[in-house]
Formats: sequence, structure tokens, C-alpha cells
Amino acid sequence: MLSRKRNDNATRNPETSLISHGTIIRGDVRFNGTLHLDGRIEGSVLGEGANAVFTLSEHGQVQGEVRVPHAMINGQVTGDIYASERLELATQARVIGDVRYNSLEMAAGAQVNGRIAHQGEDHAQRELPAPEVRSEPVTA
Repeated sequence: MLSRKRNDNATRNPETSLISHGTIIRGDVRFNGTLHLDGRIEGSVLGEGANAVFTLSEHGQVQGEVRVPHAMINGQVTGDIYASERLELATQARVIGDVRYNSLEMAAGAQVNGRIAHQGEDHAQRELPAPEVRSEPVTA
């Protein structure tokens, strides 16, 4: 029984990266797959690919912009967050910046000090139609 392998491979992404507690990265970070941050990034976090997932633990910090399809935030972000698919803000999430999302889940206790805006497929700026131009002469 002790040598028996657990079947966790079905739930794990083989392209998972971990930045551990106490590690500081100065500069932009680009990743594919899943990035789990327990440390600190001073720069942008950019998820490449439609399935990129960024997870920020309660100990993690980002000072810069976060642009990913999927994000689960439970730490501190000082900068804007752009989640093109899904954004989850857990109870210890602290965001100082604007948040744009397609789908949002926000737990009680999470804090955002900035604007929160939906950016679905129809997020293009809508304009009012131009006023009608009348060809009737104006008489005074």
C-alpha cells in the first residue's frame, strides 16, 4: 500500500510553475500552463494561451499588471488585472487597481480599490446614433 501511486495526474497540469514564498522576481513574467505564486513579482504577469491560469496565494504579491485568461487571486495585486475569461477573488484578495473580467466570482472579504468592469465579447464602446438632419428650411 505504501508504494501505491496516487492518481493525481488527471487534475494536475503538466505545465505548472511555482514561485515559492521568499522569492522575488524583478521583471515581466510570461508563462504557459499554470503559474502559482507564493512569492513576489515586481513586473507584469502575462499568461500566454487560452488555458493559462494564474494563481496568487495569500502570501503572494504582484506589483504590476496581470493579463491572463484565468486568475485566482488570494493575495495582493498593486496594478490592473485583465482576466479575459474568469477571475476569482478569494477572501484575502487585495487589489489596488482596475479590474476587467469576463466572468467574476468575488468572495466576502475580498477588496478592490479601483474600477471593476465587465469586458465580455460586446465590450466595444457603444455610440449613440447621429442626430437626424432635416432638410426643411428654417423660417424666422
